[in-house]
Amino acid sequence: MNDKIDRLSELKIDRSEIPREPRRWPWIVAGVAVAVTVVGLLLRAILSGPVPVVAQTIQLTNTSSGAPSVLDASGYVVARRQATVSSKIAGKVLEVLIEEGMTVEKDEVVATLDASTQAAQLALAEAQLSSAKAALHEIQAQLTQAELDLARAVELTKRQLASTADLDAARANAEALRARLAAGRENIVVAQRNVEVSLDQMNNTIIRAPFAGVVVTKNAQPGEMISPISAGGGFTRTGICTIVDMTSLEIEVDVNEAYIQRVKAGQGVNAVLDAYPDWQIPAEVIAIVPTADRQKATVRVRIGFREKDARILRDMGVKVAFLGGDNMNSETAAPVIYVSSDAIRTDSEGKFVWIIRDGAVQRRAVSVGPSTSRGQQITAGLSAGDRVVISSEGELTPGQVVSTSQ
Repeated sequence: MNDKIDRLSELKIDRSEIPREPRRWPWIVAGVAVAVTVVGLLLRAILSGPVPVVAQTIQLTNTSSGAPSVLDASGYVVARRQATVSSKIAGKVLEVLIEEGMTVEKDEVVATLDASTQAAQLALAEAQLSSAKAALHEIQAQLTQAELDLARAVELTKRQLASTADLDAARANAEALRARLAAGRENIVVAQRNVEVSLDQMNNTIIRAPFAGVVVTKNAQPGEMISPISAGGGFTRTGICTIVDMTSLEIEVDVNEAYIQRVKAGQGVNAVLDAYPDWQIPAEVIAIVPTADRQKATVRVRIGFREKDARILRDMGVKVAFLGGDNMNSETAAPVIYVSSDAIRTDSEGKFVWIIRDGAVQRRAVSVGPSTSRGQQITAGLSAGDRVVISSEGELTPGQVVSTSQ
């Protein structure tokens, strides 16, 4: 009997070893949360409308940055057009209207001198002119009377009522007055010239810029004496300021005469300022100065910038590489891509840009090269025709709908 009970007990199912069914509700909750988040983002994008952005369409640009260098040299940025502005006359500075770094236009007033002496001279010249005109009127009246007297003397002489001596005296008086009238007219011309000279002296107290440019030095202050000729002492200035025409900036380098045959007019050049070592500036040879320096055994070469930039300043040090091969001329240059530096974003994954496709933005990783006056060079990641976001009014996310203003 006991054996039967033991065998029956072996047939019982052990409920403690049945595996529990896995809980699925946490995953369901997480999935619902993700779905709600995605739907919320989509709804927010739809309700908020497109994000306004400023975009740039990528275009290929010719450059000779990859050309081989046949000669390297160093030099300085110089201005072909600069002037120390002074006055034509000596005088005391009354007012200085410029400061260093100020941009001036052609004929703009930069300073004025004390004009009290010149004003007095002008008033005196004008008074002399008025006096000469009055004297001329008086002589004209006297001549009119003398010609009437001469006519009467001729008539009386014919009637034998006057002597020949009276006729000769009347004729001499008329001739004398005619001579005085001519002299009076010349005196008026002289007086007018004196007025013009005095007026020119008056205008010379107003010092103007000879051309448009930037003031790089200010040499005089109100109250100081200024003279176009150095007085040999330290109390008289010879100039008001120095103005540089920034559009005339170029590079001057001295090339060893043993290598001057490698340089030609119009040859492409890569210039790098010492202040911006990562910025390659396209340039070209303007001219080779046809004379050599026997002391240094060098020949001066003038190099012009193909593009102007506010970062280029006079007297900056610069290193240049004269390009050879097929890139001797600027017309044969390899096309590359440049974008505005504002378009480049950086995060933990590296540098990237936002490009616009079908009205929405997409993230695009890029590789960048040197920064130039054209913008940031892109070596990989973009192609011609891509539209890149330069700036936006809000944060962008992949798939964000945008509207472009350019």
